[in-house]
Amino acid sequence: MTKLNDQIEDYLRFGQIERGLSENTITAYRQDLTEFLNFLQQEKIDSWPTEAVEIDAFLARQKDLNKASSSISRMISSLRKFYQWLARQNIQKLNPMIEIDSPKKQRRLPVALTQDEMDRLLAAPNVEKKLGLRDRALLEMMYATGMRVSEVINLQLEDVHPDLKLIKVFGKGSKERLVPVSNIALDWLAKYEKEVRESLVLKQGRNTEFVFLNNRGGSLTRQAVWQIIKHYCQLANINKDVTPHTLRHTFATHLLENGADLRVVQEILGHSDISTTQIYTNLTQKHILEVYIETHPRA
Repeated sequence: MTKLNDQIEDYLRFGQIERGLSENTITAYRQDLTEFLNFLQQEKIDSWPTEAVEIDAFLARQKDLNKASSSISRMISSLRKFYQWLARQNIQKLNPMIEIDSPKKQRRLPVALTQDEMDRLLAAPNVEKKLGLRDRALLEMMYATGMRVSEVINLQLEDVHPDLKLIKVFGKGSKERLVPVSNIALDWLAKYEKEVRESLVLKQGRNTEFVFLNNRGGSLTRQAVWQIIKHYCQLANINKDVTPHTLRHTFATHLLENGADLRVVQEILGHSDISTTQIYTNLTQKHILEVYIETHPRA
């Protein structure tokens, strides 16, 4: 088994030096391959398996251990890349991984806030304080537009068109789209720009076009937005696992619950494939059932 372990280490060094893989990726590969090697030791197999049935036995063991399908998929990917490397190194030509299919990913329903929870979250910032006012404008804008966190932190002044009630958003792959925005969000944004943003720009000492700024006058980071949302969820006594993306999910869910067309929501969110948007219909169907049970006399 020492030889097999050495080959794993050679492969990991190759990934780190030749392919420039990150430390996290190397750690994940090591974990998966070590687990595979431990299985081989338990089964008294002293060479890399050449039959798919032996790989299937390992994967079945993972399922017995209640490993998530995402973890098993990652293991399959790790083994697939490792066997390709073994073949290139002329260590082993037979590759049983070509007969192994990855399990279908379980598509989890996204978390969304109820209307009451969303109202409480929006009301949580203390707007008498400068950063509280900024945070209220930020949360209102995210809920009003369904923007991704990367889109909102990169939003610039010239992208906001209050007269048209539209925002120009640069999404994935630098794709540009126009997104409608509510009067309420625009009002909070105007208040923030007038009462807070100008002083933050002066604090930095140089002009910046980013709309949302930190307390030093620089642009917000993804981590900062995440922390802001977590902080106000605590204040609003919201116990769900809420992330910036949750506000995007909530935006889409509330639109569909109130009768919006799926294609319109797809366009606003910037989804290239409508199947990505359709996951929200599962949430709204659940809502419809809850309303039916609550309101029908014989439900």
